[in-house]
Amino acid sequence: MKRNILLIALLAIASSVQAQDLTRFVNLYIGTGGHGHTHPAAMVPHGMVQPGPDTRHHGWDACSGYYYEDRTINGFAQTRLSGTGCADMSDFLLMPLNAVPETWHNGDKGGRYDCSWASSFSHEEEKAEPGYYSVLLRRYDIKAEITATERTALYRFEYNTVRGFKNIQTNAMMLLDLDYTNQNQYLLESNFKRIGDDMLLCYHRTQGWAYNQPVYLAVKFSSPFDLEEIRDTVVEKGRTYPCHKLLLHFRKDADGNEPIHVMAKAAISYCSWDGARRNLEAEQPAWDFEGTRSKAREKWNKCLSKIELNELGEAAADSTREIFYTALYHANIAPNLFSDVDGGFLGMDLKVHYSLEPDYTVFSLWDTHRALHPLISIIDPAANEAYLRSLVRKADHGGIAPKWELTGNYTGCMIGYHYVSLLADMATKGYRNFPLERAFDHAIRCAEWDTTGITPTLPRWKMEEIMPKARYYKNELGYIPCDKAGESVAKGLEYAYNDWCIAQVANLLGKSSKAELYTKRGQFYKNYFDAKTGFVRGKMSDGTWRQNFDPTSSDHRMDDYTEGNAWQWTFFVPHDPQGLMNLFGSKKRFVQKLDSLFTAPSILTGDNVSPDISGLIGQYAHGNEPSHATIFLYNYIDQPWKTQELVDSVLYSLYFDGPMGLSGNEDCGQMSAWYILNALGFYQMCPGKPEYTISRPLFKKATINLPGGKKFVVKTINNSRSNKYVKSIRLNGRQLAKPFFSHAELAAGGTLEIEMTSKRP
Repeated sequence: MKRNILLIALLAIASSVQAQDLTRFVNLYIGTGGHGHTHPAAMVPHGMVQPGPDTRHHGWDACSGYYYEDRTINGFAQTRLSGTGCADMSDFLLMPLNAVPETWHNGDKGGRYDCSWASSFSHEEEKAEPGYYSVLLRRYDIKAEITATERTALYRFEYNTVRGFKNIQTNAMMLLDLDYTNQNQYLLESNFKRIGDDMLLCYHRTQGWAYNQPVYLAVKFSSPFDLEEIRDTVVEKGRTYPCHKLLLHFRKDADGNEPIHVMAKAAISYCSWDGARRNLEAEQPAWDFEGTRSKAREKWNKCLSKIELNELGEAAADSTREIFYTALYHANIAPNLFSDVDGGFLGMDLKVHYSLEPDYTVFSLWDTHRALHPLISIIDPAANEAYLRSLVRKADHGGIAPKWELTGNYTGCMIGYHYVSLLADMATKGYRNFPLERAFDHAIRCAEWDTTGITPTLPRWKMEEIMPKARYYKNELGYIPCDKAGESVAKGLEYAYNDWCIAQVANLLGKSSKAELYTKRGQFYKNYFDAKTGFVRGKMSDGTWRQNFDPTSSDHRMDDYTEGNAWQWTFFVPHDPQGLMNLFGSKKRFVQKLDSLFTAPSILTGDNVSPDISGLIGQYAHGNEPSHATIFLYNYIDQPWKTQELVDSVLYSLYFDGPMGLSGNEDCGQMSAWYILNALGFYQMCPGKPEYTISRPLFKKATINLPGGKKFVVKTINNSRSNKYVKSIRLNGRQLAKPFFSHAELAAGGTLEIEMTSKRP
């Protein structure tokens, strides 16, 4: 009997441990197909390294280095981006070999990415989970396994009996490719040092989306090796590129049919060889693969446990839990750690600086200011404060806060200056563990900095992207003339929102004149509205509208809009929904226009339609960020059931548990954060205004574990697939007359109870 009791107790403990392993609900392949641009690399939350497979590049859809439809692997790079619309990184490719290809840089089609040494693979022989990746390289019959810490990758290779490959050599080999980069990126210089008979220190500097990107590598192998250096050039599309590779021959012969085992541990630094070596020694002193993998899983479980899905209920589909926790996983990839263990990091002046706290990189603020950072303000506000301190440092070193920072570079990518959105959102929510006054000064500089006469460290065209002349026109005319600047309407609308954000911080600091000025500029969105057509439109220098207007037209990054058309951009006024409604003359006309957004034919016209306009419901484009707040306008005009109807449609029809599971670029967590918040039942339409509005919850009970041990519980009553409308809302027992509640109420903890019904009002 005692043995049975003990066995039952052990099984109960095992079951409890199993229940806490939330990583089993994460599907790393969600978004790796279609336009999701995600990857299945092994990494820990916000890790500096993302070691994983690089497939034969499949154009734009392989921005992360991996595309699900590809069937060959070039090797395993140490870095990559998650879900972006631009490609970069893929630094220091490792590829185990047991035979030498005839050439080192051309495959069947030629070019830098059609690698002659690439191996076929099958998804059936591939495994990816948080903190771990493995695959069988069929061409060589080599099994590769990867796990990681924040700054290091740990590899385990098993060289098996070779199947059908000519010129077999008895010793295992490893290719370390110093010139390999992602698309639209090329090598500027490279070098290496050998340390003893089992270690290499490597360096390369590349130019691409990040204009000047030095990266250092320290890599140590479990077996000594002989080294062969390969230098050559490759010509692609009329351009000559350097070819610099290292071929390692391990002094470890095969013993009959027994496999050869080789391990490798690698660390990177953006500062120096010594920085990479210190990172390696600090985080990967041993060869403990399973221990490292286990710790990576623990870190992900800690991260994922910030939100518990206690009871799914009838509204959740079978795959909902997997979609939700994968979304939470994707929401914790970027921003990425950027500093070494000794505090060294690369500043925006491309000089090495030191900080007593971690520094970060990959700030996709045009995307992530909308939902990702508001989500973080709930589950981990201290992280947002750390990101702001990092951004302030970047502004100190580079002269201005970046709008899309990548590895210490001003990319000049996208529009607006949404650093001020993150600043305003955290400040108005009461989180101010960062230098607020200095952060505000940088916000003003974002809006007004004059680069005339500046001798920049970047090319002049880059500086003009960072500080576009378009910002002057908004002050001189109150609008940006479409004959003077591209994407003029989208820029003007985003500048209006950004300036409103600055006004909110100015009010907090008691700077009344600045608050008045930027509140006024926040209304400039009205200058783009054409009452005759009911759309925002390009306006010429003489005040006339651009001719030949078509609201369905798109000319990617070359027209008056950014990654959208007039339909999507007309409703981008998150800070002033009432003012937007007033432009239409009456609530009735506004409702008609908003309704038509979701019922208009999903037709896009033009010879160069933006590929980012995706996930269409009518002309609403959920696959790209400008549309993400539009659905919630109905809550501001007393028709919340329409918000609930549309959110239901998006949650069930545009998110799936599979490679095609995202309707557009993941964009460093933004697409996933939208899902997380709405599946919980609420959304923040306007960062900078600490207020949430009710959407359509999916779960019977979910718990947000807040900092300090507090909990915010969302419960639903009568929630099912057909019961998608909200009947009543109670917050801590108090009936809510309107579908809104404050961040302060959420942060204090409590219970939000939502009763659902199938009846539309």
